Parts: sequence; structure tokens; C-alpha cells
Amino acid sequence: MNNKIVKYVITDLLRNRTIVGYTVLLLALSLGIFMMEDNADKSIASLLHVVLFVVPLVSIIFSTIYLYNSAEFIALLVSQPLKRQSIWFSIFLGLGAVMLLSFFIGVGVPTLLYASSPSGLMLIAGGLLLSLIFVSIALWTAVRIRDKSKGIGLAIILWLYFALIFDALLLFLLFQFADYPIENIMIGISMLNPIDITRILILLEIDLSAMMGYTGAIFREFFGTGGGMSLTLIVMLLWIAIPVGLSVRYFKRKDL
Repeated sequence: MNNKIVKYVITDLLRNRTIVGYTVLLLALSLGIFMMEDNADKSIASLLHVVLFVVPLVSIIFSTIYLYNSAEFIALLVSQPLKRQSIWFSIFLGLGAVMLLSFFIGVGVPTLLYASSPSGLMLIAGGLLLSLIFVSIALWTAVRIRDKSKGIGLAIILWLYFALIFDALLLFLLFQFADYPIENIMIGISMLNPIDITRILILLEIDLSAMMGYTGAIFREFFGTGGGMSLTLIVMLLWIAIPVGLSVRYFKRKDL
């Protein structure tokens, strides 16, 4: 890691109008939702949609575009006596830090002010993790595909898959095997989508698992234990580490 690169990326991004607009948008949505709803859990449930859809979308699209636009800067860094691994990891830290800061100001601060409950804290933690996860996926996307338009297209497809298509496939699977006890298998499958993991954890905290029937009881039994929560945290961290690790590995041998 190179501290100078991290500081440069953070400083550059903090002046970016898109980041400022994203932060203001999240702040306006959060304050509006909390002011309109008297019940904190209802506010969390409404804000959940923003965290599950808007945060991953902006994180992956903005990060991907930023990386492509910084191609000349990255090439300049590579020409210096710096390790490629250090360069790429520093860029990830800078991008991740700014996306985390934007989310915390836009959603975290209002949530702490209006709903500093376990469900509110889970919402903040889930949003922070999703921000980092989709920044890491953006790094993998940008380093694997040289063409900017194709890279951005892949980023959009990946977001659509995690946000919408995965759930459609999961529902199809549930309907096809409705007569079989596959609830425990559903827990394992849900680990393949960080957005689903975040949704389940927050719904359990605001006690909406009753709407999920027997499946909700299975989820509560697993995620309500210390072991289940620890495993879930490890899986979420792996969702950050694996794409970053793969992107670093490819960046080290990529011909710029």
C-alpha cells in the first residue's frame, strides 16, 4: 500500500461532483424517509430498498468509470519504481474509503440520529459492506476488460444479476422444488449473493421474518446464532477479498 496514492485518490474523489451528488441524494432520501415515518422500523424497511439497489449500483458503476478514466494516471504509476500490487491495492483503498464516507454521511448519520437500534446499526453495517463489495467487483471488471464500454456494460449486468436476476432464479428454484425440504439449502445459496445476505439480516432485525413463513424461521435459527453471524461476516469479507485478490493478480501481469 502506498499512502501517497491513497491520499491522492481520496482528494481527487472528494472534489468529484458525482460523489458529492451521491452523498446529497442519500442524505435527502434518508432524512425524507425518517421524517415521514413515525416508526423507526418502518423507516428502516423503506430505506432498505435504497441500500440494496442504489448503493451497489452507484458503487460499481462509478468505480468502474473512474478506473477507466484514470487509465493514464495508472499507467504513469506503473512506470514508476512501485510494485503493481501496491498501486492497485492503494487505488482500491482510496475508492473504498470515499464510497464508505459518502454512505456513512448520507445514510449512516441520519440512521444514528433517528433509529440507533440494532436494525439501524445492521442497515449501516450492511450498506458499508455492500459499498466495499461492489467497489471490489468494479476493480475486477475494469482490469479484466480493456474496452471501456464493454467494461461498464459488464458492471451493469453484474448489478442486474445480484439485484434482480438472482432473486428470480431463486424463486424459480423454490417453486420447482416446493415439495422438498430445501430451506437449509436456501441458506447456502443465499450466501452467493451479498445483497441477499444483507436483506435477510436486516429483515430479521426488524422482525419481518414472520412474513417469510417457515423459511424465515430457518433463517432466524441460523443467522440468530453467534456461529451463523460469524460465518456470514466471513462470507461478506470474502466477497470483498476475492474480487480484489483476482484483480490484483491480473493487474500484476497485465500489459498496459
